[in-house]
Formats: sequence, structure tokens, C-alpha cells
Amino acid sequence: MPLELFLDLYSPPCRAIYIFARKNGIPFELRPVDLGRGEHLKPEFLKVNPLRKLPALKDGDFLLAESVAILLYLSHKYQAATHWYPTELQARARVDEYLAWQHTAVQLPASNVYLCKSLLPHFSGQPVDPVQLDRLLGKLKPALQHLDGEVLATKPFLATEQLSLADLMAFTELMQPTAVGCDIFQDWPRLAAWRARVEAALGPELVQDAHRLVLQPRDPRDAQRDPKLAQELVQRLLERLS
Repeated sequence: MPLELFLDLYSPPCRAIYIFARKNGIPFELRPVDLGRGEHLKPEFLKVNPLRKLPALKDGDFLLAESVAILLYLSHKYQAATHWYPTELQARARVDEYLAWQHTAVQLPASNVYLCKSLLPHFSGQPVDPVQLDRLLGKLKPALQHLDGEVLATKPFLATEQLSLADLMAFTELMQPTAVGCDIFQDWPRLAAWRARVEAALGPELVQDAHRLVLQPRDPRDAQRDPKLAQELVQRLLERLS
């Protein structure tokens, strides 16, 4: 049985796994799961991941959740180039350090900006709240300041001198608010230069392919297909962003 990846390419961690697999020539079957339509809550997906979360991996009878765990599994199984996850102890520790830090420092605030600017207006039918958006951008600022002012002051990439899993995760996370018009790179020159290096290393065509969905406007009809689900999503978003 081929490797199966359950992904929604609106999601940054899902895009990271998609890019990694494509860049490293890993054969896989893409199993799209639409978070916006609640497909991750359906009984058939719960057999893959009872936690109702994406991404998820199925390799024969083996099931795996969590983006970092999946990236490491793919890296080890398919013996990806060592720059992704170095063998040298301290270089690997730097990658691990970022992967442990990014969940609450980068992924959460960056995703919240996206949810406020795109998903909440889409499902609620209400305009973006500029005060709320500014507040959420402010919560992302400390991470941007740290990456630009400290991490990238001494090296071209986040963990080592080469592209690693740390850069891949950060890139997809920081593209989330950028994709909906919040250019978080414009005030941070080192971070902007890093973005260009990452895009060049990954390949512009692959980057564009992975971000195609998130870069285009959502179909307004999606919010009307299931009003009950849309109302539930709005309530969850309001609770998360409060």
C-alpha cells in the first residue's frame, strides 16, 4: 500500500509536509480533508486520527499524527538529505529547539491573524475587526523580532547554514498571514531576505503549488452549504481569538 497523507493545504503544517514529500521525491497518495467543511470530524477520518486533527499519515497499518512527528518519520524512513535534520548533535539540537518553540511562539499567533483576517469574516459574513487584528498582529511581533534581530543576525537560516525542517515549518507558518494581505515581512529585512532564500531553496513552482489554495479567495458559497456547521465554526473562532 502506498503512503497516504491526509492534508488540507490551507493548513501551514499540512503544507510543510506536502512540500517536504514533494521536494524529496517521496511517493504518496494525497488524501484531501477539508477542515472548513468539517471533514476531519466525520467517522471515516476518526479511524485515521481519533484526535480529529490534521495532518495525519497512514503507512500500511501504521498511523501517525502531529506535523513534527510526521516530518521526522518521513525524514528517517526515506533518508532525506541531512541538511533537513542534521546528524551533528548541536546542529540537530538547534532544529529541535525551533520545532519545540514554534508551536506557541509562531504557529499559534500567525494562524490567529489568518483566522481573524480570512476565516472568521468568511463564515460570519461580518467585516474584519481592525482592533482585534492589530491586537493579534501584536502577539506575533515578539517572535518576528526574535527571528529577525537575533536568530538571522548570525546565519542565513534559522538553525544552521543550510535549509532545515525549522525553516520549512517557519516558512509555511509565516506565509499564512501574508497570504491574506498581512505582509509581516515588510518591517523585518533579515526575515524578508530569509524568505527569499527559503523560496529559492524549495523552488518557486513547488512553493506556488503548495500555497495555491491559501493565496486565492475562498468560495463564498462554502459558508452557505451548511449553516449549522458555519455557526459552530464561528463560535469556535470567536472563543479562540478572544
